[in-house]
Amino acid sequence: MARAGSRPNFFSFPDPVNEVAARVVAGGVVAMSVVAVALDERWVALVLCYGFWARVLTGPRLSPLGQFATRVAAPAIGHAKAVPGPPKRFAQAIGTVFSSTAVLLWFALPDATAARVVLGLLAVAAGLESFAGYCLGCRIFALLMRVGLVPPDYCPECADLSLRHPQLRAGAGSAGR
Repeated sequence: MARAGSRPNFFSFPDPVNEVAARVVAGGVVAMSVVAVALDERWVALVLCYGFWARVLTGPRLSPLGQFATRVAAPAIGHAKAVPGPPKRFAQAIGTVFSSTAVLLWFALPDATAARVVLGLLAVAAGLESFAGYCLGCRIFALLMRVGLVPPDYCPECADLSLRHPQLRAGAGSAGR
């Protein structure tokens, strides 16, 4: 994990992440999932799967969609919002599992129905992120932290919201009044 000001290694994920770029990527995932399912285009599912593997392993570095989102779309939209990277990487990992499962099902079974269902579920989750700003993977990550399956030191900003929101610190003026 690369922190601000440090030089990341090749297999790192940005921390923090620009929420605007993450939502653009999610919109691309929705579009590719819909195209793959509606037009019965297996190759689009392969591209989608590659993108998730690239992003979970290296952040946007090897992902054409990630590069477009971080270098073109997000700067053009503006209003960058920094959010912790670990939950976003976890969400990308879930997308990796779903897209890989869809590709395996699509090429292993004679009927593509199961693959279409998996891509449909992926499109719904990505749509929540892109259009409503609700990251399902991030919520699952938070739940796993709450029950102790993800250690607090993996994402200190997630474990202690006052690190991101100083107004939540005890004695911070009139917060909560």
